[in-house]
Amino acid sequence: MLSVLVFALLPLLSFKTVPSHGPAKYPISWILSKACSLKVNGSTNINKFNCTIPDYPLPDTLTFSKEKNTASIRISGAMVLEVKNFDCHHPIMTADLRKTLKVKEFPKITVTFISLSKYPEHDNENITGTVTIQLAGATRRFEVDYRFTQQNDETLTLIGTKQVNFSDFNITPPRKLGGMIKTDNELSVEFILKARILK
Repeated sequence: MLSVLVFALLPLLSFKTVPSHGPAKYPISWILSKACSLKVNGSTNINKFNCTIPDYPLPDTLTFSKEKNTASIRISGAMVLEVKNFDCHHPIMTADLRKTLKVKEFPKITVTFISLSKYPEHDNENITGTVTIQLAGATRRFEVDYRFTQQNDETLTLIGTKQVNFSDFNITPPRKLGGMIKTDNELSVEFILKARILK
């Protein structure tokens, strides 16, 4: 009898419980933390580069509301980042990127969050969403892939990734040494949202 009971409980014992913030009751608000960041990965004909805005000082809020008769979630809120805070881990490359992004004329990058395919509820869950990115005077709409992780009942991380092009924003990729060093048009953008649920 004991062996039968143990056998019956094995699936439960091997199942990893994911922390939950309970049933979703809309609207839901997330408070963005200073640990939010933006990363841009790119390459030239001779090497690769990585540039980051390593933290986010503004205590902005994202608010999630439910679309009727669908799993889709509407989002209200945005991240507004300073182009001058980009760090490419090399002074010349950092200066080149800021100049290319027209930092003096357009000092901010704005990522506006529009929607999610569903509200994230499970650790290591993959979902999709829609954002607009305003950069160098141009605004473009993108579909983004997200990965959601949950550290505990209150601390959440949503990592969004998207391939974009300099040309999407009417920007010419930078060149150096008379055109011998050419930056590729394509960039990989990753924004990491770290937040807590407002209760």
